[in-house]
Amino acid sequence: MHIEDYAMLGNFRSAALVSLEGSIDWLCLPSFDSPACFAALLGTPENGRWQIRPKDYLVNSRRYRQGTLVLDTEFETATGAVRITDCMINDHGPHTLVRLVHGLRGKVEMTMDLVIRFDYGSIVPWVTKNPFGGLKAVAGPDAIRLKTTVPLVGHNFHTQSEFEVAEGETIPFVLTWTRAHSATPAEIEDPIDAVERSVGFWRDWIGHCTYEGPYKDAVERSLITLKALIYGPTGGMVAAPTTSLPEDLGGIRNWDYRFCWVRDSTFMLYSLLAAGFRDEARHWEDWLLRAVAGTPSQLNLMYGLRGERRLPELTLPWLAGYENSTPVRIGNAAYAQSQLDVFGELLDSFHVGRIAGLDGGGSWRVEAKLIEYVETAWKEPDHGIWEVRGGSQHFVHSKVMAWVAVDRAVKAVERFGMEGPAERWRALADEIREEVCEKGFDRERGSFVQSYESRVLDASLLMLPLVGFLPIEDERIAGTIRAIRKGLTRDGFVLRYAPEETEDGLSGGEGAFLACTLWMADCLILQGNVDQATEIFERVLAIRNDVGLLSEEYHWGLGRLVGNFPQAFSHVGLINTALNLAAAARTGTLHRIPRAE
Repeated sequence: MHIEDYAMLGNFRSAALVSLEGSIDWLCLPSFDSPACFAALLGTPENGRWQIRPKDYLVNSRRYRQGTLVLDTEFETATGAVRITDCMINDHGPHTLVRLVHGLRGKVEMTMDLVIRFDYGSIVPWVTKNPFGGLKAVAGPDAIRLKTTVPLVGHNFHTQSEFEVAEGETIPFVLTWTRAHSATPAEIEDPIDAVERSVGFWRDWIGHCTYEGPYKDAVERSLITLKALIYGPTGGMVAAPTTSLPEDLGGIRNWDYRFCWVRDSTFMLYSLLAAGFRDEARHWEDWLLRAVAGTPSQLNLMYGLRGERRLPELTLPWLAGYENSTPVRIGNAAYAQSQLDVFGELLDSFHVGRIAGLDGGGSWRVEAKLIEYVETAWKEPDHGIWEVRGGSQHFVHSKVMAWVAVDRAVKAVERFGMEGPAERWRALADEIREEVCEKGFDRERGSFVQSYESRVLDASLLMLPLVGFLPIEDERIAGTIRAIRKGLTRDGFVLRYAPEETEDGLSGGEGAFLACTLWMADCLILQGNVDQATEIFERVLAIRNDVGLLSEEYHWGLGRLVGNFPQAFSHVGLINTALNLAAAARTGTLHRIPRAE
C-alpha cells in the first residue's frame, strides 16, 4: 500500500491508519507515542494488522461521513455490496475501536484476519477465546479484547473468520485495549449507537467553525485532521501519528513525528483562532507554557505529549521499514539539538495569543527570561529549523527568528503593558537585523541565503516577509522569492533546500516540502500575485488523497506522497493559505501580517 492509500481514525489519545482494502496497519495504544500493536505499515502483516474485507471484490471506494472522522468503505462484489464503517470511539472510558460490516445488497462472503503483535510487531500475545464471543490477547502490560458475533478460528498465530453478510444486516466488531492487570472494562452495549454518537460529536464540533471563505470543505477537513492529532489530556498536538515513513523511499531519512514541536505553535494558533476554535488554541498555549517552563538554556525544540523532555532515539531492526526504508526509528534525537528559532516561534505564539485576547499575562515571566537568554545566544550557531544532523551553522532563518523573539518582546511592553527594557530590546532587534542583512544576503545572487557566507538557498527564507522582518516591497525579499522559485521549485512544488548542496549529515534526497510550497503561495499573495498563489494552492489540494489527507512531502517525480502521514504542518499550511486567499479577496491584505504590527 502507498501512504496515500490510508485514512486516519482518532479518539484524541491515539490514531489508526486504515488502508483502502480495509486493513488497519498502524495503531499505537493507548497513546500516540505508545508501542504499536498493529505495525504492518512498517513491516509485514506478521508485525500486526486487522483486515476485514470481502473474499473477492470488483471495485471499492471510501469517504469520511461529512464533517466527521468516521470512515465508510464500500465494496462491490459479484454477489452484492457491503459497507465497512470504522470509528475510534471518543466518549467511552477504554480505548475502543468499532468496525461495522453492513450488507447493502445481495449476500457477500467476508473474511477477517486479526494479527495482534505488541511492542511494534515484536511480541506475540497469549490469545484465549471468550465463551460469550470474541477473544482476549495478553502480553506484558497490554491486553486487547475483541467482541463480535461471528465465529473465530486461530491459525498460525492469526485470528481469522469467514462469514457472510446479507442486505440490511450489520455485524459489529469491537476492539478494546486495557492494561493487562486491570479489571475487565465496561463494554459498549450498542456499537451502532456509539458510532452515531461519534458522528454527532464531530458534526457539532466542526459546526463551530467560523470560516466562510473559499475552499471551505478542504479547510474543514484539515481542521478535523488537526483536532484528531491533539492529545486530549494535555492539549499538545503531535506532528503526525506515525514514525519512520520515509522522506526518501528506500532511504534513511525516517523520523518519529509522534511528538509536539514548538515551531508549529504559531501556525497552529493562527489556524485554530482564525477558524473560531478558541478552546483548542487556549489548551495548546497552556500546554506550551507548561512544557517550556524552566531555565531558558534547556528549551527544547520538541516535547512529548505530556511535556516530556527526553525523547531518546532507538532503532527497531526487526521491522523491514516502509518500502524497505530503514532504519525504523522510535524517539527523536533532535530533541537535544540547539535551535535558536524556537525562541522566536515561542514568543510569537504568545504574541498571537495576546492579539486574540487569550490570557497570555501568565507567560510573561517565562518570556522575559527567554529574552535575557536570546540577548547573548543569538550570536551562536545552531542546527536550524530543519534539524540538520551535520554541524551547527549560523542559519539565517534562526537569526531572523531571534529577531522575532526580541521584536515581540518589545511589542509586549509597548502594546500590552508588560514590564521590560523596551529600548534595549529595540536596539538589539536593530542589531540582529543589521547583521543578518550584512552576512546573510548574497549581493551577487540578489537573495538571502541559508547561512552566513554561503550561497545555498533555503525555503525557510520565505518566512522573512511573513514575520515582518522586512517588508514585501523590499527588493532583497523580492530577489529571495525569485531565487527560490527558480532554484528550489520542482513541477510547482518547493523543496526546503537542495540536499546535495546542504551539509545536513544525511545521504539521499527527499521530496518537496508541502509547508514550504504553501509559504511560497503566502508570499505571492503578499506581493499581489493572487492568481499565481491560487494556482500553487490548488496544486497542493490536487495531491491530497481521496479522503483529503496530506503527508509531509510530495515526490514530484513519482507522483506520490512521502514522509509521515497525515502531517499537521501540511494541514496547518493549507488552512493558513486558504485564510490568506480569503483575506486577500476580502481586503487585499495577508491574514498573518497583523502579528508583526
